Amino acid sequence: MKIAICIKQVPGTTAVEVDPVTGTLKRDGVESKLNPCDLYALETALRLKESCGASLTAVTMGPPQAQSILREAFMMGVDEALLVSDRKFAGADVLSTSYTLAQALECAGPFDLIICGRQTTDGDTAQVGPELAELLNIPHAANVTEIHSLDAGKLRATMLLPGSFMQISMKLPALISVDETIAEPRLPSYKLKLATADREIKVLSLKDFADTDENHYGQSGSPTRVIRVFPPEHNTRQERWEGSGKECALRLAAFLEEGKFLQDPR
Repeated sequence: MKIAICIKQVPGTTAVEVDPVTGTLKRDGVESKLNPCDLYALETALRLKESCGASLTAVTMGPPQAQSILREAFMMGVDEALLVSDRKFAGADVLSTSYTLAQALECAGPFDLIICGRQTTDGDTAQVGPELAELLNIPHAANVTEIHSLDAGKLRATMLLPGSFMQISMKLPALISVDETIAEPRLPSYKLKLATADREIKVLSLKDFADTDENHYGQSGSPTRVIRVFPPEHNTRQERWEGSGKECALRLAAFLEEGKFLQDPR
């Protein structure tokens, strides 16, 4: 059983500048960390490794410094790591990112199961997992909250739907995106840090893929175009109102109505 876990390095701070031309984040020199949602994907894979003896490969797409989160994955118990890195991959939207990861997984695979976090904190689209599954032509499920079994070429799990839960059964190979309620992530191990300090991280670039057409990757392969990106406005204005409860309530109602926060129910 071979399992791949897709993880991502994201900015560790909200003080990130945006390139005014490309509309992408300026990541150089910015403090980074492992995407929080991906910790749940790693923990899910580690528990499957403990229960069925699976071999785990952490996969990330990014610049060379993204190796740091792969080292962190080693410290949690992952067996192998794969860095997908090439300047031609820069500026990718969700579709181009999914296509790049699909090419990488086909190159490094085959894998029986691919596990993703629900979404990333720097994009919040929650689209890469499902798009990756579609490109690989394998079944997938999102918002998985529990895995019941993984055997006989089938995965049985529970997924969260709006207002309800659904139990599912999928043939392998398959992909799942896990919800944060699935498990509590473990802490990295100092012993594993020492044991894996010299472990090789395999690097794949465009030349290693079956499709080497540059127009299918990075900004060239991204149908999405960012028109405008701007930081949210911060309103720190404060007012102090004094008076009886009725007077303050009437003033508050008038304030909300004037700001169009309230609508006439008639």
